[in-house]
Order: sequence, then structure tokens, then C-alpha cells
Amino acid sequence: MLPAFAEIAPGVRRVVAPNPSMMTGPGTNTYMVGENEIAVIDPGPAIAEHIENIIEKSDSCIRWILATHTHPDHSPAVAALVEATGAEALGIPAPEGQYQDKTFAPTKILSDGDVLETVEFRLEAVHTPGHASNHLCYRHASLNWLFTGDHVIDGSTVVIDPPDGNMKDYIESLQRCRELQCAALAPGHGEIIEDPTRAIDWIIEHRLEREAKVLAAVEARPGLTTHELVPHVYQDVNPSLYGWAERSLLAHIFKLEADGVATSRDGRWHAG
Repeated sequence: MLPAFAEIAPGVRRVVAPNPSMMTGPGTNTYMVGENEIAVIDPGPAIAEHIENIIEKSDSCIRWILATHTHPDHSPAVAALVEATGAEALGIPAPEGQYQDKTFAPTKILSDGDVLETVEFRLEAVHTPGHASNHLCYRHASLNWLFTGDHVIDGSTVVIDPPDGNMKDYIESLQRCRELQCAALAPGHGEIIEDPTRAIDWIIEHRLEREAKVLAAVEARPGLTTHELVPHVYQDVNPSLYGWAERSLLAHIFKLEADGVATSRDGRWHAG
């Protein structure tokens, strides 16, 4: 169980939003970076007590608010926090899609490699599309930590939901994060990951194993829809979760299509 508030490194504090669920684990991690001038990373859902807690724990020194992406458990509190503090919002606006926070209106739109630098810390934006097309991680230069949002969660996989979610982009972004050789990862849910290579390799291996199952199912049973393929690929998943499983299967099969090893005819999938 994560403590609701903790100092996790010099100049870095974590507040856990009260939104635990199957999808969010203990809740969304909100990070406060800095002491005298604070950058808040992922203020989370627009829950009044959580917003008040962030302001209280920061001693009203918030200057910047950064969103990793615009899913409803990460960015909706940005607007209220901007109104309360006058801070600058940074990130990438929401793409089209049902599960996007359209209230997120960044003062500054970030691109890969953009830097927020103060006398206390330096944060570099790392564009990591896959879970969401507008997903950013933030690398803390002096700690060599990466704040990963939903890009890396330890021992768990995140939903890749097309069309905004893209499995090919996701795996490539994971490989890029691995190459950064960070000392630790600060995820959007759960504990600090002190062995980034292990955690990232596990996710990549798991995704590629699932991809192989998808391809094997398509080869063995050509002409099935994604809905019909789910039971053959996700035998280890409770049927009550087949709806989400089909979204992930679709992401995998789109990657196989992009790789030239699967093709669709009228919504029915074939190898080759």
C-alpha cells in the first residue's frame, strides 16, 4: 500500500490521488519536483480533496504543471490547479477520442527534447507515443530519473487502445526509454522502479509473446474477426475482461499488419 504522501528523493515528493481501481492500482501518482519553485507532474483526476492536498503540500509554490498525457486519471485536475495557483500548464493537447480530457489547455505545447530548467532542477520532455499519441515522459537530469506516466508500470501492462493507442509506437518508445539508462523510473501508478532495464524488458517480452500468440491464432484460424480471435489468444484472461482484451488484440494485429505479416479482408484477419 502506497503512503498517501511521501518524499521519495531530495526535492521530489509524491501525493497519491484517492482514485484506486483495477485500472489505476493504488491511485494516480502526482509528483511535486522542487522546493521553492515547484513543478507538478500529473495532478490527476479533478477531485477537490486531492487538488487541495497538492496545494497544501506545495506551500503554494507551484509554478508549472506538466501532464504526461490526457487520459482522465492524469490531467483533469490541471485546469483547477492552474486557476488556483496561476501556474503554467505544459504538455500536448488531447487527441481525438472518447477517453481524452478535452479540458487540458497547455500554456506551452511541448515537443520531444524541450526542457524546463530552474535553479533547482532540469526536466527534459521525452515523447513516448504508444499508450497515447500525446504521451510524454519527463527525465530529471540530476537524479537521472524518468517520470513515466502510464508508459511503464512495474509488473503490469497498460491498455493500448487503437486508434490513438499504437502497439508499434509503444514498443519503439519502450526501447528508447531503455536506451536512456535511467537510474530509476517514477511511474504514474505504483512504487518507484529501481531496476528500469528489468521492468522495461519484462514489458517488451510480454508484449512480443502476446504478439506471437496473435499471429499463431491468425495462422491457425484464418478469416476470424478480432472478437472471434480473443478466446484463442487470451486464455489466461477472465472472460469478463474480453472487451479490453479485444482492444489490445486489435493493437497487436495492427502492428502485425504494419510489419507486413497480417492482412485484413472485410474485418477478417489472415496471415501474410
